[in-house]
Amino acid sequence: MTTATAPTGTFRSFAGFNYRVWAGGALVSNIGTWMQRTAQDWVVLTQLTHNNATVVGVVMALQFGPQVLLLPLTGYAADTLDRRRLLMATQATMGALALGLGLLTVTGTVRLWHVYVFALLLGCVAAFDAPARQTFVAELVAGPNLSNAVALNSTSFNLARTIGPAIAGLLIAGIGSGWVFLLNAATFGAVLLSLRTLRVAELHPVVRAPRARGGLVEGFKYVWSRPDIKAMLVILFLIGTFGLNFPIYISTMSVTVFHEGPGEFGLLTSALAIGSVMGALLSARRASPRVGLLAVGATLFAVGCALAAIAPTYWVFAPVLTLVGVASQTITTTANGAVQMATDPALRGRVMAILMAILMGGTPIGAPIVGWVADAFGARWAMGVGALAGLAAACVGVHHVVKRRRS
Repeated sequence: MTTATAPTGTFRSFAGFNYRVWAGGALVSNIGTWMQRTAQDWVVLTQLTHNNATVVGVVMALQFGPQVLLLPLTGYAADTLDRRRLLMATQATMGALALGLGLLTVTGTVRLWHVYVFALLLGCVAAFDAPARQTFVAELVAGPNLSNAVALNSTSFNLARTIGPAIAGLLIAGIGSGWVFLLNAATFGAVLLSLRTLRVAELHPVVRAPRARGGLVEGFKYVWSRPDIKAMLVILFLIGTFGLNFPIYISTMSVTVFHEGPGEFGLLTSALAIGSVMGALLSARRASPRVGLLAVGATLFAVGCALAAIAPTYWVFAPVLTLVGVASQTITTTANGAVQMATDPALRGRVMAILMAILMGGTPIGAPIVGWVADAFGARWAMGVGALAGLAAACVGVHHVVKRRRS
């Protein structure tokens, strides 16, 4: 008899104690993270500037830029250091940063340059956290379930994106943005507790890379030798740089096009996340991620962004974002799982650091451009940039599939 925890079940990774504990703590922390992201965008757009989307793009660039600048170090750290201890350090530091920004905001002393500084510091810490967190999954579950665990992690992350912004919208309207930052600081305690509660003896051993000269660049050499991984990274670059600028899309469409308040603003992010949860759960059901699926996801992303750009009302725009969420999560989850499963375990941290840098690190390039488009031509045209990015990514995916079948 097949059950939810059977080897072929959607939730099979939850059969293990360590994964259940980790997932519970991560969900609480992710909810807090999305609460803070929503509050931060709202503070910048409506309190520290007068609906300036370009500034929102600059904040995003500062927050995600370190993914690229620190790339040689972050992946190497994930491959050579104890990932559990590394995650405890990064999570505690991010909690302290949330506390600092919260205190500044609650006391009414926050200024735009404060947000810039905290965004940059958070980006530096997150650059070390991301590859360690992504590859730590391989220590929580057995190899055959790795793809499933990656997809369930994405489900948790996007379930939090459904809940967090909606809560943040209500809290911003009720008690103010500063308290949202403080609550996020408290949620980091959940993931720290889960890391301490793990049964260390039951973690799956992984190959540690030796600390040798040239170790920092081995990931780049490996990726360059793999056409399949290169194709996936190009798709992620296009989508991550020009497509996944949702804080700009949602905030500018909500405020400047539909003229809605913080509650409706939070619900839009939740609508996007509902689609992301659906996309992640669909990915979790698949036995193995397929590269060709990236082209399908990119096509859906292009169509979704185009429909959102011409949506006549808020209540049409919101459900269309759900389609965009399904598409974006299909792309990112499929690429994440496919790359991890195809990569030599000793190089997995460095390769995943490259993937995260391309996915998130493209934001410093794309976010200011998309923000400028929103300011100069309107929010609808900014969403059109996302549609074009999806179309270009679909072309790359189709080209790779055709070339592979001919060879």
